[in-house]
Amino acid sequence: MSKEPFSEVVYSKNVIEFATVANEYCSFIEAVDQFQRKDFITRVQKLFPLLYLKAVLLPEPDIEMSDDVPEKFVSEEDYNFILHKLEVKFGQFDAYHEVFDPSMQYSEVALEASISENITDVYQDLKDFILSYRIGTLEVMNDALWECRNNFEQYWGQRLVNGLRAIHNLVYGNSDLDEEEKEDDKIDIK
Repeated sequence: MSKEPFSEVVYSKNVIEFATVANEYCSFIEAVDQFQRKDFITRVQKLFPLLYLKAVLLPEPDIEMSDDVPEKFVSEEDYNFILHKLEVKFGQFDAYHEVFDPSMQYSEVALEASISENITDVYQDLKDFILSYRIGTLEVMNDALWECRNNFEQYWGQRLVNGLRAIHNLVYGNSDLDEEEKEDDKIDIK
């Protein structure tokens, strides 16, 4: 007996909501240049916990449906392009001390991490998921969901919470997040 169309897990409310938030996140990250630093950081502060919540609520697909690894759409060049834009946006506020890295127990110095790298790592996985999901083939959507959920558990979920900790410190600390006017942006009026 066949299932009703849209009764598959990939069409469930939680998956659709996750895909919507993931798409918003990716669009927002791609538009980083349109925001001032402080506004960008406060928006990331709101998106990170929402993404985390939506990812936690994802149902587990039964199994991977195909033997093929879901296609990767974000190239190394795309990744580096987004990363560079974010590094410029965060400037001096990008680095933070990492406390949840397992290798830290063997380190005598504090490990540094990058908010920009955290954001870009999450972006890469979510963009790959969204673009696979848009293909609309049940097997591709299912496998993309399976991989995204697995990667959340194993990797980018921790990147979200670590980055949120650093962003929380920026928003509520005493950092002046207003971007300085660049010399070449000044208009000389005589």
